[in-house]
Order: sequence, then C-alpha cells, then structure tokens
Amino acid sequence: MSAASTPPSAPEAAALVIIGAGLAGWTTAREFRKLDTTTPIVLVTADSGDFYAKPTLSNACAQKRSAEQLVTTPAAKMAETLNLTLHANTQVNAIDTRGQSISVAGADGVVHPVAYAQLVLATGAHPIRIPLDGDAAAQVQSINQLTDLAQFQQHLGEDPKTVLIMGAGLIGCEFANDLVLGGHTVHVVDPAQRPLAALLPEGAGEQMRAALSGIGVTWHFETTVQSLHSSTGAKPLQATLANGEKVDADLVLSAIGLRADVALAQAAHIHCERGVVVDALLQTSAAHVYALGDCAQYASAGARTLPYVMPIMNAARALAATLAGTPTPLVFPLMPVSVKTPALPTVVAAPHPATPGQWVAEALDAEAAQTGGAWRFVDADGQQRGFVLTGKQTARRMELSKTTVL
Repeated sequence: MSAASTPPSAPEAAALVIIGAGLAGWTTAREFRKLDTTTPIVLVTADSGDFYAKPTLSNACAQKRSAEQLVTTPAAKMAETLNLTLHANTQVNAIDTRGQSISVAGADGVVHPVAYAQLVLATGAHPIRIPLDGDAAAQVQSINQLTDLAQFQQHLGEDPKTVLIMGAGLIGCEFANDLVLGGHTVHVVDPAQRPLAALLPEGAGEQMRAALSGIGVTWHFETTVQSLHSSTGAKPLQATLANGEKVDADLVLSAIGLRADVALAQAAHIHCERGVVVDALLQTSAAHVYALGDCAQYASAGARTLPYVMPIMNAARALAATLAGTPTPLVFPLMPVSVKTPALPTVVAAPHPATPGQWVAEALDAEAAQTGGAWRFVDADGQQRGFVLTGKQTARRMELSKTTVL
C-alpha cells in the first residue's frame, strides 16, 4: 500500500482504478474484493480518503461531534483491509480513454500516469452555488464533505449563533433541525411555498413547516437571498431578500442542492448530461470506463441522478459483479429515503418524476393523525407508485413498501 506522500507509479495494466473515496468508491472496492482477491486496485482521491457516513454531516451539531469524530475508519486502514493502493490528496488531471490511463498529480506537483484495465468514476457532486451581490457574498458556506463541516464548525464556535440557510430542501431542513437542537437560531429562505416542496405532498410539507417552526426555525418562503453584506450591527452579516426583507446573521449556509461532478468525464469526451450517463451495466460511453454515485445519471432510474445512500449501495454491488467478470444489470429496488428531522421523522419513497398520478392522503383516526400522516402516490390505473410517512406513521415503512409498485 502506498502512503499519501508517495508519488504514484503506474501499476499493472490489469488494475482496477477508482477515482473518488466517498461511499461509492469505497463500497465498489469492498464489493469487488469480495469477488476478486487478486486483481490490483488503485484508489485515487483528492482528499484524505478517510471513511465516514456522509449523512452524519447534517446531524453532527446536535450530537456535538466534530468532523474528525465522524470518521469511522481511517483511509490507511481501509486500504490495508481491502489490499489496495491508495493515493490520497492526489488530483486527477485527465483521463486518456484510448490509452487507458489517467494523469495524476501528487503532493510533489509532478504529474504521473496510472494505467487501468477498468476505470470507475466515483467523483461525487458539488454544492450548487448561486451568485449573490454584496461584499460578503464569498462568505457563504456549503457542507458537502468533512473539511467543509470542519470549517463551518470553526466559524460556528461554542456560543449560540444565528445561521441563515439558503434552501428548504432535504439538506436544508436537516441542517435547520440540527442547528436548532445545537442551540442556534435558524432562518431558512426558499423560493417555494413550503419546505421539501419538490419531494413531499402539500400536507406533509405543511407538517414539516409546523414541526420545525415549533422548535424555533423561522421561515422565509417565496423569496430568495439577493445580496450579502458585512454589517456593523449586532451580527456580522446582513442578507437582503428579494422581497426587501433583511436578515442579520452570523453565518450563511447554502443548501440548495448538488450538481454532479462531471468535469473529468467531459474533458475526456465521455457523454454527460445531468451526470455521467451510464447504461444498465454502469458503463459510460467510453470503453472500460464506469460511473456510479452522485456523479452518475442512471439509465436504470429513468435517466436520473440519485444522490442517496441506498442507490449507491445497490449500484456498487451490481458494478462489482460486472467488473469481476459477471455482467450484472443494475435493477433498483424500492428505496425509501429517511429525512433526518427529529422534529418530524419522515420517510419518502418518491415516484419517478415522469409518473402521472396524484398524492392521496390516507384517512387516519384522530389519535393517529395527531402524531403523523400517510400519503400514497397513485397513478392513473390506481396503482400505488410511492408513499410518504411522517411522525409515528414511519413505523409503517415496510407495510407500504410491500404495496408499492415500481
């Protein structure tokens, strides 16, 4: 195993090379090793490569856990266990699909070629950032990895702060709940009429709005942040919203979504749309090059990107089998998503966006309705294609999963 400071060298041509050390990269390596114990694996990552559960980023504050404490297995231990060569803190500059090699630059700044027999792109996604006016626009932060969380926590400090969150989607709501539980004051700005508007039926969204309001979240709907300026007032920052309202804050966190990281693939003339386009075998438009995780646009999911844990786990198992010599088409099962908002636990099994139909609220008795809700997405033929459960109704996850048609 090579250390992060060791200049990369070209491995055997039969190597499996993985770019990215997130859940997608590490899980692919682990699943492949279960099937093939001898083929060399090389994993290249621009960060430390330490393994952690990315969903824990949005509940670390309430648990008073630092970024370092979220690491479950150090990168060196992962590499040793999986018998692979790790190049951490190493930037991939280019992919040569004809010559089947990548160009990498280590800490020494020297570019080295690394050959591959099969290449896996697990490059993840970047937070979407919208341009803002104002002299403090550059102070907006995003949290998408451990180093982001560490920087945010450093600015947050120990004393209660006021945090303005841009975005009331899944990540925005999770961070809002987490920060309030951590003792902070939270404002959330979103152009929609309610939280999680793209994911939840109206009734569930209104429940989420009320639940988070109940613990102290202040909502600013149907507007956006237009500018961010330094302030001489009680708070160091002042945000001006499109509706003219001004919000004073200590920190501003952008949580308006992710965009697949396709830069390397595009530069190598690999077909990309919203993500790196892959077929049912996770093959890209380039021979011997595959992709999965947040960077991939899955044919098996109706040409969608799926930035969630369960799709990654399913994709990694199928891809590992294909890489090990048994072509295995990816078939996604029903994959409900749990929204980590303790104020209102929520489970979502969203239908495909192109599925015609409507959300139907399930009739509950008065006592059950007080502690949660249930909605089914029903198509034109009366088939249940998705569901949403909130509060204590989330205990019915398995029940509704069995009655949902993919």
